[in-house]
Amino acid sequence: MPHLRTSRRTSRRTFRRTSRFGAAATTAAAVVSAASALATAAPAASASPIPLPERRAAAGRAVPTGDLPMSGDHLTVTVAHSGDPKRDGTRDLYCHPTGGDHPEAKAACDGLDEVTTWGKDPFAPTSPNSQCTMIYGGPATAHVVGRWAGREVDARFDRSDGCEIHRWERVQPLLPRTTLWSSS
Repeated sequence: MPHLRTSRRTSRRTFRRTSRFGAAATTAAAVVSAASALATAAPAASASPIPLPERRAAAGRAVPTGDLPMSGDHLTVTVAHSGDPKRDGTRDLYCHPTGGDHPEAKAACDGLDEVTTWGKDPFAPTSPNSQCTMIYGGPATAHVVGRWAGREVDARFDRSDGCEIHRWERVQPLLPRTTLWSSS
């Protein structure tokens, strides 16, 4: 009788292997037939170009797709309470090539290029373990969203202590100099 047990196990293993290979073969055949169907339909589908949709900036303003830079470096900066009403508000910045409605676009792009280092985020928040001076830099706040150096950006800035003041000033002129409480 031990011989029958061995044969049953062998037949089960053979069945499992066969069923796995059978499923794989069926799946492969389906993929090949779908790919050949797409290959024959592709020339007809690509005969007419598909119009690209109009993109919208974060503030809701339309930005024609043809005017967007190819690098993808685009930031939307919202500043409040800087002490200069001309500097408060929302601005778009494009880099590589430089563009947008930021008042110091070229200097902002150059400054960001200078503080951007491989593997380090120029928009990273202050470490919770930092020991910061208790110096208040004023009520100015900023919110930066977009894409910089291939990474998504969503950073908030304020001037609540010495570390945050330093963080703000490190990315100037992306963020404006504050007129009431500048430490520099």
